[in-house]
Amino acid sequence: MALTNYVTLGRSGLRVSPMCLGAMTFGEQWGWGSDDETATAVLEHYLERGGNFIDTANIYTKGYSEAFIGSYFAGRKSTVSNPPRDRVVLATKFMGNMYLRDPNGGGAGRKSIIAACEQSLRRLQTDYIDLYWAHFWDQHTPLEEMVRALDDLVRSGKVRYVGLSDHPAWVCAKCQHLAQELRAGHFIALQIEYSLAQRTVEGELMPMARHYGMGVTPWSPLKGGILSGKFTRNNHPTEDTRTKPENRHLSDKNYAIIDELIAIAKEASATPAQIALRWLSLQPGVSSIIIGARKLSQLQENLSALEVTLSEEQLQRLDTASAVEQAFPFDFVHNLKTAIHGGTSINGEQREPWPLAPKDDQERY
Repeated sequence: MALTNYVTLGRSGLRVSPMCLGAMTFGEQWGWGSDDETATAVLEHYLERGGNFIDTANIYTKGYSEAFIGSYFAGRKSTVSNPPRDRVVLATKFMGNMYLRDPNGGGAGRKSIIAACEQSLRRLQTDYIDLYWAHFWDQHTPLEEMVRALDDLVRSGKVRYVGLSDHPAWVCAKCQHLAQELRAGHFIALQIEYSLAQRTVEGELMPMARHYGMGVTPWSPLKGGILSGKFTRNNHPTEDTRTKPENRHLSDKNYAIIDELIAIAKEASATPAQIALRWLSLQPGVSSIIIGARKLSQLQENLSALEVTLSEEQLQRLDTASAVEQAFPFDFVHNLKTAIHGGTSINGEQREPWPLAPKDDQERY
């Protein structure tokens, strides 16, 4: 697979690369991230490789991420390898509040959404947004209001498609139902945290997305970098790095995942990060993985994950090491498939006979 093996995003005609460039690292306004020179190198390399999907948000680096992207596309001559703005799929998000002490500065209310869209268009120096995400769930706003306001933006031409990021499965389902009821555009994509170290989304969110035809774009595919293998059981964080938020995820279970990643990486002549990314790209429903990079070398390594081949045995080892107990009733229902299948294979899934089922006509009443 290559970055130019484009896929349609969910139940839509929008073609995107299998890896999306996350722009949260563009800018140093949060005290970390990339300076302009590095961000330019990262963006240009992604585009030169044929990538066409860029993801940002109004609140990333206090708005600078959007402003940087807007200036980049507005201030240079386009070539075949460096396409103009209208040849890329530009995604951004609303919901985060950019205005201190303004209760309408954020959220999913009509006033906030329309204002946020106008501000993003200004920073991005564009007339339209290809994919507009509801960044997270606003529990204080009726979903009907958000769905209708987004549809108005689509009908006005300022937004092409809409998606949901970090919303519960039942809220996503409700939004899709409302979109149909209101004859509004449906939500084509779902952005959620998903990785070998975060598989609880396989309980409700992933099946929901597949059911409604939402392409999934996972964020934090390396769980803040811990799945890169930079830390192991014998190489713990130093005092200088111990307080980083991602290091709270260095549990015994995740060390077991890291052990397996390192072992398989050696077998596949790859890096642990590439193995983790390739595993994720092969999960049902995943359309495009959002990868961020503070350095060009990180981007190059991550993009090469698409070229890695994993055997069924290696995939099974990763599945086993990272397996999680899902919330009720998902594990319960999964384990009771033996009571449904009757010892047969259904859609390629073989189950042993249920030990409590009748063995023959004499045992069946």
